[in-house]
Amino acid sequence: METLEPKKHYLKWQVIALIDFVTIISFENIFYPFQNQGLSVVISWIFLLFAYVIPYELIVSQMSLTFDNQSGGLASWVRRSSNDTLGYWTSWMYWVQSVPYIVDVSNSVIVSFSWMFLGNNTLDKKMSTFWFGMLTFAIILAFILLENVFKNSLEILSLIGGGAMFIMSVLFVLLAGYSIAHGTPIATQPFNWGAFMPKFSLKYFSTTGLLIFAMSGAELAAPYIVQMRDPKHEFPKAMWLLAIMTAFLTIFGTLALAMFFNANHIPHDFKMNGPYYAFSLLGQSLGLGKTLMYIFAVVQAIFMMAQLAVLLDASSRVFAGDVADNFMPKWMTKKNKNGRPVHSYMMTSGLSLFLLLLTGTLPNINTIYNWLLNINGIISPYKTCWVFFAFVAVRWQQKKFKSDYTFIKNRTGALLVGGWCLAFTFVCATLGFIPQEAEAGTAAFNHQLLLNFITVIVLFGLGFIMPMLRKHEMKNEPSLD
Repeated sequence: METLEPKKHYLKWQVIALIDFVTIISFENIFYPFQNQGLSVVISWIFLLFAYVIPYELIVSQMSLTFDNQSGGLASWVRRSSNDTLGYWTSWMYWVQSVPYIVDVSNSVIVSFSWMFLGNNTLDKKMSTFWFGMLTFAIILAFILLENVFKNSLEILSLIGGGAMFIMSVLFVLLAGYSIAHGTPIATQPFNWGAFMPKFSLKYFSTTGLLIFAMSGAELAAPYIVQMRDPKHEFPKAMWLLAIMTAFLTIFGTLALAMFFNANHIPHDFKMNGPYYAFSLLGQSLGLGKTLMYIFAVVQAIFMMAQLAVLLDASSRVFAGDVADNFMPKWMTKKNKNGRPVHSYMMTSGLSLFLLLLTGTLPNINTIYNWLLNINGIISPYKTCWVFFAFVAVRWQQKKFKSDYTFIKNRTGALLVGGWCLAFTFVCATLGFIPQEAEAGTAAFNHQLLLNFITVIVLFGLGFIMPMLRKHEMKNEPSLD
């Protein structure tokens, strides 16, 4: 008899949604699509919401409840629905794709503190790229240590950061509407139906990977399903809440941006400093000066630190949670007394340093910030492809798998939706190699294109080494005979 079960600490479905919201999208995630696609990104968001995000998150619901006793999340889904080799590659790609994002989030922590202390956009002038990289690395190391000291840091930071950021996002939208209603002119002109129409081009499609990156990550919640009291009913609720929050922030947040920024003439550092410009302009229009900007800077810092906590915890758990014995060296899956995979944290640190050395070849902090975002728009969608691969594999052989929740009862319909999501994600990820911040044919374009290929080859290519190390390890293991 499980006498301790009543004392078990359960995560509520609202907390699961916030944990996912922290990792998936933030207020700043609506800025770089707005800079890349202008007002037409509203149509892109609406299309993606219905054709991609809702199916994606309901697919995650089915897969999470099909493999609810597996600790590896997405890696378990692929391994159990196909084979050990693909399961290993999923775990490797899932883990390694988080490294550029961890570096990117750490950069954002520095930017948020610079606005708190400087109150303006002069970080690029006051700090060299070398010290920006070193400070980023120091933040990553500090958070790895904090993960091992505070067991409840994940839940606490997610609740505070996710909740506060969503409140700030809602406030921005509501106050922007109030400001416009009371006489503030709309910055984007013309503001008519024609302005929302996408202008389809290679650049337009090459930036769609960043939209997928901004809206993906729901599967990060899968390893926490064992901590829910009633996952059958609660997990789909968490995914629906996640979809609603994502839809509100992307669609209405973008419309609010168009109130204050001319979509046809956006500042060059908009991706890095845009959120702070937005709250500064909103505060000025309401007669509050920089007050809202400073409040946002504090919330952003907490939110980004929450993202770091979630990313370091969840991605490392996936990596060490369910990998076939003959692929991963024993030392990589070793855990400390708190159940943390310490050596995967060390690998995270090493690869973060590699990325920071690459960014040191770029001319300034703004370029570094933009390039890391673009790398995430390549690597993250490639990882997301495995979600749809696993779903297609499960539905193809659905008689072998039981689930408390089924997305699309009809097998053919499910395969078509899963296949569409897989193909769309792969194409957008591949087009993301095209640099977005430099003109084709320039030295800057060629430099960033080279960095894109080097980064992807190194991060994914290292995955070939682990099975070789494990094979060597097994040769030296004492025989059980």
